[in-house]
Amino acid sequence: MQTDTESFPRRHARTQRFTLGAPRAFTVAPDGSRVVFLRSGSGTDRAGALRVLDLDAADGPAERLAADPAALLDGAGEDLSPEERARRERSREGGAGIVSYATDAAVELACFALSGRLFAAELRAGTVRALPVEGPVVDPRPSPDGRLVAYVAGGALRVVGVDGEGGRALAEPESGTVAYGLAEFVAAEEMQRFRGFWWSPESDRLLAARTDDAPVRRWWIADPAHPEREPRPQAYPAAGTPNARVQLFAFGLDGSRTEVLWDREVYPYLARVHWSAGGSPLILVQSRDQREQLTLAVDPDTGATRTLLSESDPTWLELFAATPCWSPAGELVRITDESGARALAVGGRTLTDGRLHLRAVLDVSEHDVLVSASAGEAADAPEIGEVHVHRVTADSVERVSTEPGVHTAVRSGGVTVLVSSTPDRPGARVVVLRDGEEVARIASHAADPGLTPRVSLTEAGARRIPCAVLLPTHYRAGELLPVLMDPYGGPHGQRVYASHNAHLTSQWFADQGFAVIVADGRGTPGRSPAWEKAVRGDLTLALEDQIDALHDLAERYPLDLSRVAVRGWSFGGYLAALAVLRRPDVFAAGVAGAPVTDWRLYDTHYTERYLGDPAADPRAYAASSLVTDDGLSGAAERGRPLMVIHGLADDNVVAAHTLRLSSALLAAGRPHEVLPLSGVTHMTPQERVAENLLLLQVDFLRRSLGTAPAGADGASRSAG
Repeated sequence: MQTDTESFPRRHARTQRFTLGAPRAFTVAPDGSRVVFLRSGSGTDRAGALRVLDLDAADGPAERLAADPAALLDGAGEDLSPEERARRERSREGGAGIVSYATDAAVELACFALSGRLFAAELRAGTVRALPVEGPVVDPRPSPDGRLVAYVAGGALRVVGVDGEGGRALAEPESGTVAYGLAEFVAAEEMQRFRGFWWSPESDRLLAARTDDAPVRRWWIADPAHPEREPRPQAYPAAGTPNARVQLFAFGLDGSRTEVLWDREVYPYLARVHWSAGGSPLILVQSRDQREQLTLAVDPDTGATRTLLSESDPTWLELFAATPCWSPAGELVRITDESGARALAVGGRTLTDGRLHLRAVLDVSEHDVLVSASAGEAADAPEIGEVHVHRVTADSVERVSTEPGVHTAVRSGGVTVLVSSTPDRPGARVVVLRDGEEVARIASHAADPGLTPRVSLTEAGARRIPCAVLLPTHYRAGELLPVLMDPYGGPHGQRVYASHNAHLTSQWFADQGFAVIVADGRGTPGRSPAWEKAVRGDLTLALEDQIDALHDLAERYPLDLSRVAVRGWSFGGYLAALAVLRRPDVFAAGVAGAPVTDWRLYDTHYTERYLGDPAADPRAYAASSLVTDDGLSGAAERGRPLMVIHGLADDNVVAAHTLRLSSALLAAGRPHEVLPLSGVTHMTPQERVAENLLLLQVDFLRRSLGTAPAGADGASRSAG
């Protein structure tokens, strides 16, 4: 339970939203003998350690430490390279120590980078050694046979023997704008492709991306609190401007190279690469408008490609992790839009229908495909916020997860690691199944939030918008409550989950005296392709759905519609600012964190998917942005209190968004507050900053709505 001296905001910040100490990043050995994973030592320990669960130990499943970052660094602090910092920012990794690793095919060798050094852990023997290589090392990956390790250092793709011998470069950058083996900005930020090289199943060669960001415009990220420091250059491909040039090469271990050939003018985006024993290497390439894509088979000897599948869509084509891929039998596995849902296709057959909406392919075996999916619109009954693991065969679909909640899994060798978050317990439970029967659990050291969300999952409005409604823990029936809308509300940002920890911050705000509403309107994932794609050309539709949900819920919940505020971060910050600017008749105050205010300043792959080319579709950009006449019309006459928060080190939604909005509001005579955060990126990982941001938001909302302090959980404390 909560202590008398530590508030929820402090614990929330210190524990990184109660994620520290939770096991993650699971890998199962193909013989089913062990599970490898990462976990820090406690709910406040940021340093992840590599651990192994031996399932076949003599006295039953036994867990052991495989690599301890504190021991390996001998007490020294971590020193991260700019490339590693960028990788962590793109993947929203706020931890320390061992944050990622890769294994050989047998899961007997694990490699990882720690403070720029390369380490190899023998998982059976329990030994760890540092390999003497040129660094700083980024993204080390063993060959499938465990003899070699490939990694990136200084933009060069290098290999070394696991004994530390024979280190050499397979490809070195020809200029300062070139890198081999790394994902470019939009691939990592928007396509969720964080890798830049891939081993062959035979361990005799690699595919590696060559990126050249020379065409990309340079932006400069400065730290105004330290004017003595030079601004940091950032190659940022804003909407309508050039992207990095991306090529793919097959490299032999002798340094020979063969370029993989496709029409890069028509299909400039290298979205996916897959190389397994099931067939030739696969690549998925997309057109810049993301309405056309090709799945190509690669001949690594010649670089020639042949088209396996050509797809098109009038709005856009969605990307999915781990697909397309080969099944062990050599059939193409993919997710496709069909029957009003996302369906699983294997070879020439579609194996699921509109009752399931696929989220991801988790594993492909000789006999079945393991997937995660939510209920499709043709399902017998809605399962609001639930995501389940299913086993799909040619003839049947079987649900693996049973209790209501959000589930995912990792599987190999007859062993499944099932990770389950449910509404009635904190954190996630990790159960290890062998042939469907529980054989072990992996403990979590995550801190107890000391807070239980009082959440109702429901649907609202004619469009049946998924919503979570949270009332104060000690709410007295009959009392009308001021309302806080707490959305993300945009693409790739589902917030309404049947999960305890998903609603902790919203419940804390509720306990300050608000009725909190989280609504996943059009554009958010998990419902149907049509639901997600409805925002094409007009991102302001997200605001309509927030208002529709609010008004419908007021018929069922004690909501005071004369006192409605909204808060959000990133797209949610955009939505909060949009709400108070466009609909001051509904929203009395807003807190906009790291908002996108001018979509011409956001990146190509994301923005052009929804709004098109700014040169061809300028009206869509004007209508959806906040700094145009459309966004600011009548701002001075209809002004509502608005607090805008932005990290000055943010290289994703750069601080220029907030500065331009503030200038436009000032020119329009619109009062507002700006809270600049020196040295803070898009993630706000700093403990005191994250804590005080919550406290300052509550203070602002109370001042703006004229509500009295609820006296709950430290909200009335000074934020200094």
